[in-house]
Amino acid sequence: MTGTLFGWAFGDASRHDDAQYVETLRHEALENAKQAAASKNVSVEPGTETYTMLAPGETLVDFHTAPDSLVVRCTVKLVGPGSEKIHAEGPMNG
Repeated sequence: MTGTLFGWAFGDASRHDDAQYVETLRHEALENAKQAAASKNVSVEPGTETYTMLAPGETLVDFHTAPDSLVVRCTVKLVGPGSEKIHAEGPMNG
């Protein structure tokens, strides 16, 4: 069994059409997920990452803390002892 975890990156919402910029944010979000996994003594299963771009007014996520930001969320599967107990739910890691 595996668990799931979110990684995050925040950027400039006005650059959401800049493919290279968005790719940089995707990389940052994946690195954030890897760091979060390492802090829980598990690893990210390579190739399992999926990305969601979140923008104010387009999702149910509350953007009061980052109202002008483009948010990239990376969801990954986890491997390692205890990984099945970690689950990305809603906007947070549980």
